[in-house]
Amino acid sequence: MKYGKRLGAAIISLGITLSMFAGGVSAFQDESPQEKNEVRIFVQGSSDEILNAKKRYKMKRNFGKEGFTTTVNSAQLKALQKNSNLEIQKVSQVTIAQAPFLANAMAAAVPSARTPWGMKAIYNDASLTKTSGGNGIKVAVLDTGTEKSHADLVANVEQCKDFTTSSTYVNNSCVDRNGHGTHVAGTVLANGGSNGQGIQGVAPEAELWAYKVLGDNGSGYSDDIAAAIRHAADQKTSTGSRVIISMSLGSSVKDSLIASSVDYAYGKGVLVVAAAGNSGYSANTIGYPGALKNAVAVAALENVQQNGTYRVANFSSRGNPNTDGDYVIGEKDIEVSAPGAAIESTWLNNGYNTISGTSMATPHISGLAAKIWASSPNLTHTQLRSQLQTKARTYDIKGGYGAAAGDDYASGFGFPRVR
Repeated sequence: MKYGKRLGAAIISLGITLSMFAGGVSAFQDESPQEKNEVRIFVQGSSDEILNAKKRYKMKRNFGKEGFTTTVNSAQLKALQKNSNLEIQKVSQVTIAQAPFLANAMAAAVPSARTPWGMKAIYNDASLTKTSGGNGIKVAVLDTGTEKSHADLVANVEQCKDFTTSSTYVNNSCVDRNGHGTHVAGTVLANGGSNGQGIQGVAPEAELWAYKVLGDNGSGYSDDIAAAIRHAADQKTSTGSRVIISMSLGSSVKDSLIASSVDYAYGKGVLVVAAAGNSGYSANTIGYPGALKNAVAVAALENVQQNGTYRVANFSSRGNPNTDGDYVIGEKDIEVSAPGAAIESTWLNNGYNTISGTSMATPHISGLAAKIWASSPNLTHTQLRSQLQTKARTYDIKGGYGAAAGDDYASGFGFPRVR
């Protein structure tokens, strides 16, 4: 795969974000690339040229035959660009976008509801008091980390790794000082705590692989995300596990490193679920990696009824209207929808908070996938994806801009539910 020498900087953002972090500085204070006039780049070329370049520059991420990433100063960059046998691309910087809704300034000590409206909606049970399922399924949440000591999560944390501070990862480190990753993890698998007074996630018996790929202010790099995706896939193979990757992050620009890593994971039998983005409600605003063919793109629903169904939120990104009605997932298509507006979940300091976005819709689908897979462990990841699509078609979404009967560019196939 050729990348060319144009240094295009793509911006990647969380599927929902908090204004207090918007436009923040780099989270990687140890590197301080702006202060040192340095830039992180992806180097690609022939095997011999890559080998020689690896000897001259300190490698950040090794992507084998595809190339490697490194941090260089302006003089080193110019020298590399003069080598006609190398292809150079700037690594995309990952940052938090402006939020369509604000988080509460202070987290609550107790949840307002043990089964929030999203849980009741996805279980199709207005009187739901407890969730269940997901046993044996590993859900890798790639985000700002997770507060693994949270009472509603601690029993489910199986892996905790930080991909933001080293050339590989730091084991048993996934501290979240942002809150976003903890919130997402709770929607997937919060178990209510040992006293049962906490909040419930969709699949409370699933195991959490908490992978910190974004810094404390929500900023990071695409090569770190790509490395974490590949690591989850390799872990799937080495442990013989059934693995779901949940990514509540995205970009308006397709990132080659992340795209190739999603293909790598999907090829190894991992189901990849990703946020559609918060750039709606115009058509063709879906972000990447959700827009990739090998990722399940999730749109956000709000707790409002319109035309007899839940309504797609205005902020939720839309897909390609030219493919409406074909029930075939291609690049830039919304696949399914789930609750994403005013979602309450776990937060920092053993608390709870309510935020909105396709970031919040994504873990609903990741949790549902875990629940389905645990009940039918012989399914392949592609069969599991088909199950999600089939369930979505049974609850068509007809509310919101672009929503219509059947497969549409706002809600995809519809809203998959437990029953």
